[in-house]
Amino acid sequence: MRLKSSIWVAAYLRRCQTEGVFGAVRKRGAEEAGAVFVKVALLDGNAILYAPAPQTVYDESRPAERLFVSASPQPVPEQSVEERLAKELRFDPDAWIVETEDRAGRHFLDLAKS
Repeated sequence: MRLKSSIWVAAYLRRCQTEGVFGAVRKRGAEEAGAVFVKVALLDGNAILYAPAPQTVYDESRPAERLFVSASPQPVPEQSVEERLAKELRFDPDAWIVETEDRAGRHFLDLAKS
């Protein structure tokens, strides 16, 4: 059973906080199962966007985990990330947007599974 999105986001932000990374919910989505997008601002005008992984990458033995993929192989201008997020919200108004700030680009998503 997958955790509610609201619980997952709270745990993720706590993880960021323990590592000294500022993070906040920019847009609150559906409590139960809203998709979560994570923007990592690099504080130099660039950012990395992590989106929910497509269902095809999920392991059948662990279907309840939340997996993420980077929307681009390299950091992109923040404006590009914002345009993508606006498009995602038009498609899915129940989505969550979480933003963190870290010059090193740490995202902790590989450690925040569930």
